[in-house]
Amino acid sequence: MFLDERKFMILRAIIDDYIMTAVPVGSRTISRKAGVGFSPATIRNEMSDLEELGYLAQPHTSAGRIPSTKAYRLYVDHLLKEGMVNRDEVRRMSGYLNIRCGQVGDVIRSAAQALSDMTNYTALISAPQLESLRIRRVQFVPLSEHNALMIVVTNAFVIKDLVIRLPDGVDDETLSGLSRMLTRELQDLCISQVRARFEELSRHLTENRKLLVEVLDVLENQLAERESRQMVVGGSSNLLNYPEYADVRKARDFLSVLESRERLFPLLRHAGGMEFSIRIGPENDLPELSDCSVITAVYRVGDHSTGTMGVIGPTRMQYGKVLSALSYMGRAITDILSDE
Repeated sequence: MFLDERKFMILRAIIDDYIMTAVPVGSRTISRKAGVGFSPATIRNEMSDLEELGYLAQPHTSAGRIPSTKAYRLYVDHLLKEGMVNRDEVRRMSGYLNIRCGQVGDVIRSAAQALSDMTNYTALISAPQLESLRIRRVQFVPLSEHNALMIVVTNAFVIKDLVIRLPDGVDDETLSGLSRMLTRELQDLCISQVRARFEELSRHLTENRKLLVEVLDVLENQLAERESRQMVVGGSSNLLNYPEYADVRKARDFLSVLESRERLFPLLRHAGGMEFSIRIGPENDLPELSDCSVITAVYRVGDHSTGTMGVIGPTRMQYGKVLSALSYMGRAITDILSDE
């Protein structure tokens, strides 16, 4: 048995209705929909076939049908037409990102809030991967005799401040000169190129070599580690508004996942280089998300895929609307973080 055009049409109508209502769908409901044009008896026969094929399930004997994970996968892969974000929604989302911030954390926090408000689901956004960002300026600010604040500004307006240890004999004038030298020598280099440049510099410098080693260690280790773990969650409690999460245990398990960054990061790493990644129900690695769908997308700074954003919702999420919102948000973040 295969899915002909009529089965496709009926299955899509069932999924669309269930997404909006969370109520099992009956044949009479589908027959009343505009554009269907089939009798309830015909639809019942088709629904029976769809159930046999694994696209529908019947929770109770007298109830209507609900879509299976297999049905949602077919819906996403073959039936979906991307939804449109209307002008009012775009205006509302733009309001969150209207201010160009000096700190990338402010940008991704605003973007996560906008995505969660727009979709009414939970949003995740990771900061740009530091390896693909380019250094614009390095500056040292003395804190004490043996400590200084190292400030690193990148092309994406990412500003990082880290404390470094100062060897004996390093004064304010030395730090000022080092700031100018490193800004000149590291400008436009990405973090992956810094070690080679430092090695070249150390061959020509007899003074402050120990300080350069400390700076390199901070850049390669502390800075990269801090950046790689930066993630913002927006709308953590949004899913609790859906009937699927009326069960206290299920709600508690979901919230516990959101509290663990170590468990959330793999969700965003799945995006890879793909523009969009959609994982439905059991396709997710986390058991607590077996009733959820996760859609992830990348945003770019320049020509690099540098960060990932995602939306978590019930399997009956409005896929078209989420894809459209992610597409818009990706362009908005790129515009803000790119120094064109």
